[in-house]
Amino acid sequence: MSAETLAVESDFFAPRTAIDNLLFEFLAEKAQSTSVPHQSVLTLMLRDFMSGGKRVRPLLCVTGWVAGGGQGDTARAVRLAASIELAHTCALIHDDIMAASDSRRGRPTVHRALADRHHAPWTAQQYGVGGAILMGDLALVWSDELLHTTPMPDAHRATVLRCVDRARSELIAGQHLDLLTTGDLHASVETMMSIIRYKTAKYTIERPLQVGAALAGAGREVMQACTAYGVPLGEAFQLRDDVLGVFGDPDRMGKSRLDDLREGKCTSLVVHALRACDPAQASRLRELIGDPDLGEREATEIRDLLTDTGARTAVEQMIEERYHQALDSLASAPFPPNATRTLKDVAEAVVHRTA
Repeated sequence: MSAETLAVESDFFAPRTAIDNLLFEFLAEKAQSTSVPHQSVLTLMLRDFMSGGKRVRPLLCVTGWVAGGGQGDTARAVRLAASIELAHTCALIHDDIMAASDSRRGRPTVHRALADRHHAPWTAQQYGVGGAILMGDLALVWSDELLHTTPMPDAHRATVLRCVDRARSELIAGQHLDLLTTGDLHASVETMMSIIRYKTAKYTIERPLQVGAALAGAGREVMQACTAYGVPLGEAFQLRDDVLGVFGDPDRMGKSRLDDLREGKCTSLVVHALRACDPAQASRLRELIGDPDLGEREATEIRDLLTDTGARTAVEQMIEERYHQALDSLASAPFPPNATRTLKDVAEAVVHRTA
């Protein structure tokens, strides 16, 4: 099942319109009510940047609420989900700065767009980076506003906040590990998997599910089931990203497939290739990966090496193993049947997506 089929056949995407409406109404009100000069410009740019996202994390939050026994009006879960999307927007804006990326979702990244709008070309880049950092910070502040104004019992709030705090701190830890290994092609498989687990798996799948489940007042068994499903599927999600980042269609992904190679990312593909290749192939990979001027011809050579060494096949096998591990966990998960069906659909779409 593709992501497109999932959108039609699954309940997963049903709350998306409500989440988007809340987000855009919230940001429109912020733009109209601000008395701070020029803040409305940043707010409207933030709104434009947020349009077109997949909303995977907020939708998983609502799914987690259902899995935790939530019933009836979804308004509280939707508000909490919108908070998660604003925090994720902060992470995306800052990640694009760290990666010096030019595009996101088929459009210029925030720091590039701000630089292009600046009146003084000689300070445009500095303004773009500084302005984007501030816009990301603003998204995080407003994420907290939605989070702390979501109605919920005090007993549930403590668990919700603990899950949110863990998600944010784990993401930062994973990003830091990622920075430490960028340009270092000697990283081990264990290090690479630690980066994947904290930067993506927990942050993208496990914690959003747990935040929603905590809002519903779920107990320990449900929270543990979210982990049993979320961590392997989250790892598969990032491993699929690694493959798409090099082999995917840039038109479908909305970003260049040269970024990771130019930046020198030590992805799962690179780690496996360097373990399997001969000295000449290893030397060539180390020469090409991390070259900021890398072109499509050199990228094609890298793709051939990643394929010939069996690295791509090895990563695809890792994805399938984690996909089945996530599905197996659902057999004993104490979720309502509708939540289990949705999570099966999500696993299929995550693993076999093309963008």
